[in-house]
Amino acid sequence: MLMMQYIHRLPADYEMDKLARRAASLGPDWDDTPGLGFKAFIAQQHGENGAINNAYSSLYLWLDDEAASDFITGERFQKVIDGFGRPAIETWLPLDVHLGSATGARSVTREDILIDPATHFAALKRSENERNTSIIKQPGIFAAVTAIDLANWRLSRFQLSAEAASTPERGSAYTILHLAKPGIPALVAAA
Repeated sequence: MLMMQYIHRLPADYEMDKLARRAASLGPDWDDTPGLGFKAFIAQQHGENGAINNAYSSLYLWLDDEAASDFITGERFQKVIDGFGRPAIETWLPLDVHLGSATGARSVTREDILIDPATHFAALKRSENERNTSIIKQPGIFAAVTAIDLANWRLSRFQLSAEAASTPERGSAYTILHLAKPGIPALVAAA
């Protein structure tokens, strides 16, 4: 598995409705993408839910690294480049993925934590598994994912919720404009 996110910072006066229309137009094409666990078309609006900028982003959980490679080298990613320029792509190795009882999601929160050099990774994996197991028991949770950025030794926690975005205690919140989830049956079967 592989997680990816790229974020496009947008001007303060950007017409955010364009993003909703873009997600509504392109999103259904992702609903049956082989090798994809989920793709969230997400946005932040300046001044809402703690956002300091307007932003448009995509968050992916790939089940198959070849499918991720095909995306980056294919026409779908070329549409991203044509529309917004070539983004920096953050990548993570998923450490723990848990699915909740919600069938869809309206928001995602992301929290980034630097990993202490003394961290024992097996213990970290166990504790994140326990944390995510607890989170998915809450009503309205679609998924709780913990992933490691191996280039920067940073832990990133993602929580997808059926609730509308709100200002998080830590991290950042995004509104989901469209959630494609073709690989969820495979994740459920693997669990």
